[in-house]
Amino acid sequence: MLDLITIGDSTFDTFLILEQHKKTCELSTNKKKICFNYAEKTPIENTAQSVGGNAANVAVGVRKFGAQTAIVTELGDDINGHIIEEELIKAKVETTFVKKVKNEQTRYSVVLNYCGERTILSYYAKRNYSLPKLPTSKWIYYTSLGKSFEKLQTQLEKYLDKNKETKLALNPGSYQINKGINHIKKILPKVEILFVNKEEACKLVDKKETPKKLLSSLHTMGAKMVVITDNTNGSYAFDGKHKYFMPIYQVDMIAMTGAGDAYTSGFLSAILSGKHFAEAMTWGNANASSVIQKFGSQKGLLNKQQLHKILKENEKIQPQKL
Repeated sequence: MLDLITIGDSTFDTFLILEQHKKTCELSTNKKKICFNYAEKTPIENTAQSVGGNAANVAVGVRKFGAQTAIVTELGDDINGHIIEEELIKAKVETTFVKKVKNEQTRYSVVLNYCGERTILSYYAKRNYSLPKLPTSKWIYYTSLGKSFEKLQTQLEKYLDKNKETKLALNPGSYQINKGINHIKKILPKVEILFVNKEEACKLVDKKETPKKLLSSLHTMGAKMVVITDNTNGSYAFDGKHKYFMPIYQVDMIAMTGAGDAYTSGFLSAILSGKHFAEAMTWGNANASSVIQKFGSQKGLLNKQQLHKILKENEKIQPQKL
C-alpha cells in the first residue's frame, strides 16, 4: 500500500530574479502590481530552473521524509515532460501513473522574483483529464488542475466511495478556485484536510473574514480539518474542536515559491507519522522556512534529520491555541 498519491498538474519552472535597485522595475504593494518600463530591457540578477507544480512538489517532499509516494499527472511529450519524469524518478516517486500526451506541451511557468515575492506567468496546456486505475493508498492529495478537471474529480469521488480507508487532502489550484469553485465545494464533505492560503479561503466562503472565522466557515462547509497559511503572518489549523496559530520562523527569505507546498509536505508527513496536528504545523513550518531560502520549489525540501535540527533550533516557537 502506498502512503500518498498526489493528483495534479506538473510544471517546469524558470525563475528570473530581478535586480531590486534598478529603475526599470518598481513595486506597487497597495495595488499588488509590479511595473516594468515599456520597450526597455529589464536586468536579471540570476536565474534558475526546477520541476514544480503542487502535486510534484508534495510527492517529492513527502517522499523525502521516508513515505512511499506516487503521482498522477499528465505531461507533454516534449523536453520539459521528459525532464520532469526523470527528476521524479530520481526523487524515488512512483511514476507508473504519469501519462505522456503526444503532440502536446508540458505546462510551464516563468516565475518573476522581486523583493522576496513571486509573480507567476503560467502556461496551461490543453488536457482531457481522467483518473487511472489506482492501488490502495492511505492518503490522496488532490490539487491544481486546469480546464476539464471536473471529469477526473467525479472519478475520484467514486474511488473514495469504494475505498473508505483512503483519506483525502485537498489544495485546489487557481483555475479550480476561479473557474470551478462550485465543483470544488461539492467535494469538501469528503475532505479530511483542506489546505488553502488566506486568499483562497476567502474565495471559497465568498467573503473576507479573519483566519479564525475562516477556519470555522470552511469546517462548516464539510472539511474535517482546515489548514490556512497566511504568508509571513503564519498559519492556522482547526480540527473541529481546537484552533491553533503557528508563527513563522525568522529566516533570510530569498523566494516564496514552493513555500505552501513545503508546508503541506511537512504537515502531511507528520500526520502520516501519527503526530497531532499541532505538531504537524511545526513540521510544515520548518519545511517552508527551508524552501524559501533557496530558488526553486524543491531544492530546500528537508529530510527527517534536517527537520529535527530545525525544530530543535526553533523549539521555543510553538503553536498557540486560539
